[in-house]
Amino acid sequence: MPSALRMVGGVFQERLLVRELWVPRQARDVFPFFADAANLNTLTPPWLDFRILTPLPIDMKQGALIDYRIGLKGFPLRWRTLISTWEPPFRFVDEQLSGPYILWHHTHEFVEQRQGGIVGTLCIDRVRYKHAGGPIAEKLLVGPDLTRIFDYRQAKMRELFAAPAVAAKAG
Repeated sequence: MPSALRMVGGVFQERLLVRELWVPRQARDVFPFFADAANLNTLTPPWLDFRILTPLPIDMKQGALIDYRIGLKGFPLRWRTLISTWEPPFRFVDEQLSGPYILWHHTHEFVEQRQGGIVGTLCIDRVRYKHAGGPIAEKLLVGPDLTRIFDYRQAKMRELFAAPAVAAKAG
C-alpha cells in the first residue's frame, strides 16, 4: 500500500505516514521479531548507518528506553525513543524523546486476517511526525527518505515472513 501523508497546521506541520503489509504468518509468530530490539538493524536500510547504543538485549516493555545513532545525509545523529505502549502480540508504540524530529510517534499494529484461506497478519505502521523543515524540506528530503526507509522495511518483512502459515481450519 502506498504511503498516506497528511499535513495539519503551519510550518511545523504534523504529518501522517501509514504503511500496511499483510504477511502469511500469525501475529504470535510475527510479534516476537519486533519484540527483539536487535532486529531493528535488519529492518533499517544500510544507508542510514543505524546503530543501537543501548546494551543488548533490551527488555522490551512499556517504559523501555532505547538509544540509537543514525547517519542522516552524512551527519551522525543520536535518537532516543520510549516504548510508551506495549500490548503483545497486538501493538506497541515508540515515541522519540530526543532526535531529528520535533514529533515522532510510531504505532506498530498486528491484526490477524484471513486471505485466501490463510491466517496471516496485517502489519500496520502509523507514524505521526513533525520536523523543523517546511513543505520544501518535506517534498525534497524528509518525505522521500521516509518512503525509502519504509519501502526497505516492507521488503525485508516480505522476505522474513514469506513462509505461509497453516491454512485456516473450517469450523
